[in-house]
Amino acid sequence: MTEPRVLIAGGGIGGLALALTLDQIGVRSVVFESAKELRPLGVGINIQPNAVRELLDLGFTTDELDRVGLPALEWALVGLNGNEIYSEPRGLEAGYAWPQYAAHRGEFHMMLYRKLLERAGPDAVQTGARVTGYEHNGDGTVTAIVERSDGSTQRETGTLLIGADGIHSAVRAQMHPDQPPIHWGGAVMWRGTTRAKPIRTGSSFIGLGTHKHRMVIYPISHVDEDGLAAINWIAEVTYDKPGERDSGWFKQVEIDEFIHHFEGWTYDWLDVPALLRGADTVYENPMIDRDPIPTWQDGPVALMGDAAHAMYPTGSNGASQAIVDARILGAKVLQHGLTVQALAAFDEQLCGPVSELILRNRGAGPFGLLNLVDDRCGGEFADIDAVVPPAERDEFMAAYKSAAGFAIEKLNSAPPTIPQGSKV
Repeated sequence: MTEPRVLIAGGGIGGLALALTLDQIGVRSVVFESAKELRPLGVGINIQPNAVRELLDLGFTTDELDRVGLPALEWALVGLNGNEIYSEPRGLEAGYAWPQYAAHRGEFHMMLYRKLLERAGPDAVQTGARVTGYEHNGDGTVTAIVERSDGSTQRETGTLLIGADGIHSAVRAQMHPDQPPIHWGGAVMWRGTTRAKPIRTGSSFIGLGTHKHRMVIYPISHVDEDGLAAINWIAEVTYDKPGERDSGWFKQVEIDEFIHHFEGWTYDWLDVPALLRGADTVYENPMIDRDPIPTWQDGPVALMGDAAHAMYPTGSNGASQAIVDARILGAKVLQHGLTVQALAAFDEQLCGPVSELILRNRGAGPFGLLNLVDDRCGGEFADIDAVVPPAERDEFMAAYKSAAGFAIEKLNSAPPTIPQGSKV
């Protein structure tokens, strides 16, 4: 090894955000990604204001973000009979200094990938290369064991190794060999996109139904000349007795396999069955996470993103937290250099609080309001104030936003995670 470098296992959103951050502060890195080719896969994600701030500080523009999504204007919960439980503005409309974006996950991912290659060169990402484990070296460095798509194995040595290799992380498995299996609580999600007319504000995130039987609906593109947009939707049912089933399944299914759960969901402002039937392709997968672990660090090795804190998507902050992880890790490298002390400081700041967030999301996250309504009236009501008073609803949401790291006043007043022009 002729110069210090950081090895990054995984070329997802977190891994690419870290590589971009390290490039920004003058640190060389290389990303090892198991896929032979990066393609725009997935459906919708939300990028919260705390993460949009970091993207803008990385040099991305709102024009670039507008090409992969659109600013979110509202977040709303609606009961089974179509009546509103709670709504609030989002992003700039809520008073944040930065917008919130609803985006196509794959297009957003490719935006990060293209920017990294543009800035750091084509060798910044090695595809068809999966990190399967690591070894500590006597001089304090770390060697990653990399399995290539052709079946060969190579050893790559670096100053630090960051496991950004997702919920099935091999780096985490070695760091915590006795970790419990992936946790599945019985929720099944069917996901798709449909070209349709946006509802409410035109850029609203809507949770409809109950905690165990709901739809999540929001646009992930600007409207076209016909007034239509790509509407991302998630249809979800939680089974009380999920039984024995592999918690890692992900498969394409026919709409008729699940639409019966939502056939009666027709309102004057939304026809859910029509929305579902308008999708070209639908995928079924479980809502899964992992139990928190006591540390994300093993000497010169650390975890980030889903490898560290895979969480239920109920708070719409998994991708956002991965981006924030990358920026805070970069800040610790600025402070401590490419050292185990930098990783220890990163671990100390985030592991505990984000572990609490995992459990909060498992407990329904902001959708916990649907639990309250369901418990008190079965999800159908005429006057929500008589079911859950306004003060109780506001207090619940404020507590979640504080825990998730996007309380407005705190975020707006915080200094930049990485000051412009900072170099290691």
